[in-house]
Amino acid sequence: MLTTESSSNYNDLEKMSVHDILTSINREDQTVPHAVQKSIPQIEALVEQIVPRMQKGGRLFYIGAGTSGRLGVVDASECPPTFGVPFDLVVGIIAGGDTAIRKAVENAEDDWNQAWKDLAVYAPNENDTLIGIAASGRTPYVIGGLNEARNAGLLTGCVVCNDGSAVAKACEYPVEIVVGPEFLTGSTRMKSGTAQKLALNMISTSVMIRLGKVKGNKMVDMQLTNEKLVNRALRMIIDELNISPDEAQSLLDEHGSVRAAIDAVKK
Repeated sequence: MLTTESSSNYNDLEKMSVHDILTSINREDQTVPHAVQKSIPQIEALVEQIVPRMQKGGRLFYIGAGTSGRLGVVDASECPPTFGVPFDLVVGIIAGGDTAIRKAVENAEDDWNQAWKDLAVYAPNENDTLIGIAASGRTPYVIGGLNEARNAGLLTGCVVCNDGSAVAKACEYPVEIVVGPEFLTGSTRMKSGTAQKLALNMISTSVMIRLGKVKGNKMVDMQLTNEKLVNRALRMIIDELNISPDEAQSLLDEHGSVRAAIDAVKK
């Protein structure tokens, strides 16, 4: 039996007090980082393969259904504002299309052929990477997409929450994070979803760091799309160059980004 489908360690949930529900969920959640830690060698192996392909112009694609698909879309959508990369460098694709981000699309995950059709819009090539995300590790949409991508020469990886799954077997670099039974039996939006989010954070952030999108510990290429981010950018420039706020504002106005402002002065 898949561990993600195993019966919860708790029973009679409806009889619990709110305090007991919350503390029990929290107790289960605390096990997730330890499960992710065990998978770091797998995550490292995948990232080491992604980086050189992206340095040659490759892209990173995520595919998934339901919660898994939504997590891929979230991670991909946060890369442009965080790292200043084009919107189509990291792409999240969810079974059922963008409608499925907000509302479940019935049976979309059961189509073995649709993922590759969805990817074909982007004209994938051998420098690209496809990561399938599936808590159970048995989603047909994801398995079919990985099989076709691998046949086409793409690098393939996955993030799953069961050992020895069909999704893991369909790719070259599986990441298997076994979190055990969910607090609410089978509700993989909980511990499994948390584990997947942590893994995707690690993958995209480490890839972007290796691609040179970070300086020191700062998001120097971030998009300045609101007042909070502009203020953060000014603080970065002030700290890095030891100049006044007015000077920092002038540099930012002139050059449009933290990196460009700092480089202009240092060069």
